[in-house]
Amino acid sequence: MRRTWTWTFDLPPADLWPVLADTNRFNEAMGLPPYVLEETPQPNGTVLRRGKGKAAGFTLEWEEKPYEWIEGRHFRQAREFTRGPFRRFGPIFDLEPDGKGGSKVSYALEYEPLTLTGRLFGARLAKQAGGVVEKRILEAVSFAKGERTTWFDLAPPDLPEGARERAAALAAEVDRSPYGNGLGRPLADLVLGGMATDLVHLKPKKLAVDLKVPQRAAIEACLAGTRAGLLTMKWDLLCTNCRGAKLTASALSELPRGAHCPSCNIDYDRDFEKNVELSFAPAPAVRPLGVGGFCLSGPMATPHVAVQLLLAPGEKRSIALDLPAGSYRLRTLHPGAFVDLEHRGGAFPGVRATDKGVEALPPGQAGTIAFMNDAGFELAALIEDRTWTREALTAPEVISLQAFRDLFAEATLRPGDEAGVSQVALLFSDLQGSTALYERVGDAKAFNMVREHFALLASIVRDHDGAVVKTIGDAVMASFGDPAHAVKAALAMQARIVDHDLVLKLGVHAGPSVVVTLNDRLDYFGSTVNMAARLQGQSAGGDIVLSRGVADDPAVQPLLAGLKAGEESVALKGFSDPIRFVRLTLGA
Repeated sequence: MRRTWTWTFDLPPADLWPVLADTNRFNEAMGLPPYVLEETPQPNGTVLRRGKGKAAGFTLEWEEKPYEWIEGRHFRQAREFTRGPFRRFGPIFDLEPDGKGGSKVSYALEYEPLTLTGRLFGARLAKQAGGVVEKRILEAVSFAKGERTTWFDLAPPDLPEGARERAAALAAEVDRSPYGNGLGRPLADLVLGGMATDLVHLKPKKLAVDLKVPQRAAIEACLAGTRAGLLTMKWDLLCTNCRGAKLTASALSELPRGAHCPSCNIDYDRDFEKNVELSFAPAPAVRPLGVGGFCLSGPMATPHVAVQLLLAPGEKRSIALDLPAGSYRLRTLHPGAFVDLEHRGGAFPGVRATDKGVEALPPGQAGTIAFMNDAGFELAALIEDRTWTREALTAPEVISLQAFRDLFAEATLRPGDEAGVSQVALLFSDLQGSTALYERVGDAKAFNMVREHFALLASIVRDHDGAVVKTIGDAVMASFGDPAHAVKAALAMQARIVDHDLVLKLGVHAGPSVVVTLNDRLDYFGSTVNMAARLQGQSAGGDIVLSRGVADDPAVQPLLAGLKAGEESVALKGFSDPIRFVRLTLGA
């Protein structure tokens, strides 16, 4: 049995899909309870997902089939029940252009009663659900148009006694922090009234967009909120397939080198740059969140997956979709061979699934993709975008922020553990003639001048999204996620140090490094560190020495326009070949 509703909206499908396909958010807004699934690996590598719950007075047990979707076009999902009034129940959603720049939206509830009660109750439930779905869809579309600031009109959540007063006090403490950035109150309001969907893995970069503030301001506020006790910190080890947080640790030192994803039935390794993400959640004393999710496998749970189809044994199916040029992976939900490809546009390869994984078929007609299941059992085949979202706050980004270094100085890797990063920009500074300075102005005055110089450099490093890793005598070692930020910081240092009657030597280099724990702090180790230190040694004072790689970086090039830059080459200790570098001569 099936009941269908349709609407037309004056927004194109690309604008509507991200809001209307967010099934986790919609289910929360419709008042459905959160749930968890028992995931059991099967001999063929697939995973049986079974759920239990109560709804409308019925005790329910079901098998949760994988969602099917075509990005921007369609999704459907079905639960097959072993207990309750239905044999099968699930939504079907279709989105298509209306030919006038808008969209036609179709939403259906499809159900198969198991009993007479299911037949009678199903018709009533479908009618009631349709009214709620329409209300929520209209609200979500209004949000997509920018006509409202929140997705839905929802009743306030149940909070522990005294939660609002506690949150207000903690918000004030956040604002007293040098890293609160005036965001204590907005952060507390989100914790108290936000949707659980947004709070279970609170992402600072998304928060920055929502609050219309710079990313660093939102990240620092979340760190300050954790220090104050308004939030908790979560290091998520994301599955390399579904990219879900299958293992979470409260401290870096608790992160293992790998984990198992029961949803994908695979073991995966830790990649410090890609799949270690820092997220936040409300402190339970302020806003406890329930266990589980409201929809555990909808399209926006894995937005990097463009297509996911559930195919019966021997099934062949073609879909209409024109994928843009990019890097894609063809695979199944169960472990097995996958195919990585670079798509240049036009016709896209087909997908043939077997019990060993997938194979790519020759491209067919442009705008059409063929799928074939030769595995001998039901499976889900998919096409995913291989690029990782920049919405995630990765571990290398976090440890290169001054706020993290200051607020969580005790955060270290476990003894003997290390983590590689493919690129970190390192800035080394030193004071020229510091010994003579002490002799010239006296110990007390010179000490104060040096201390003020440290404060100035630390302030500039923070302003350019970096962190002071350590000081060594009169020298500073700072790290940055972006070489351009390091160069901008170096230019600012030389511009401002002249007011302090000091001469600064600076060197900047970027490259791969290893993150380790040294002297109870996170530090960097390797040839990139050695090169940056050696380049600082080539500085004559008042200038900036850049490695050739940093000087050639596309984001650095515009910063060098108008500056006097000369290329030099020198033999450096520890490096077999002469090293080319660029010296920036500043001033008159």
